[in-house]
Amino acid sequence: MGLAEVTDQSFDAMRRAMVASQLRTTAVSDPRVIAAMGEVPRERHVPRSRSALAYVDTAVPLGGGRALNAPMVTGRLLTEAQVAPEDRVLLVGAATGYAAALLSLLAGSVVALEEDAALLATARDAGVPANVEFVEGPLAEGWPAKAPYDLIFVDGAIETIPDALIAQLADDGRLAAAIVERGVTRLGIGRRAGEGFGFTPFADAEAVSLPGFAKPPQFVF
Repeated sequence: MGLAEVTDQSFDAMRRAMVASQLRTTAVSDPRVIAAMGEVPRERHVPRSRSALAYVDTAVPLGGGRALNAPMVTGRLLTEAQVAPEDRVLLVGAATGYAAALLSLLAGSVVALEEDAALLATARDAGVPANVEFVEGPLAEGWPAKAPYDLIFVDGAIETIPDALIAQLADDGRLAAAIVERGVTRLGIGRRAGEGFGFTPFADAEAVSLPGFAKPPQFVF
């Protein structure tokens, strides 16, 4: 289907198909998450030249080495994060704003952090929900000005969770992310308890990489 042939009705049909075939079949079971993903027009958050790919079961390139996660990855993380209506959320890696739009329907307030100015401009052009604030800065540093957060949602794969992000969690706060370990990407949820933090994987899945989270090189003697 060419770009000129894709209509609003076509996108609506593709969104329904995504929910039925990619979400409900892969343990995306939270009714609020399913409703949000069935409502937010994902096509507004991908480059126009790739809008026909908005609902495919794969990552969609956004330019500059960045990409939008496959719907299943986003849906699984949102489901396991158990986003509550009163949650204060920090979204790390806002990119073009798709996850921010979803979180705006699930949480109380969202700080959406992005370090790529071009992606951030696209996110703002797609529309800014009233409870979302887009901010620009290094992803690995988080956004301490609005901490603590009940949930930090890292929308991509990272090799390490910086202490700076853990420090911005409220006590008993959660962190959702995909962690790369020995070449395998695992989706998981972390939780802060006092000064402690533990991370528990729940599924293996390919996720797009985020810049700035590489493990420091280890010396070999």
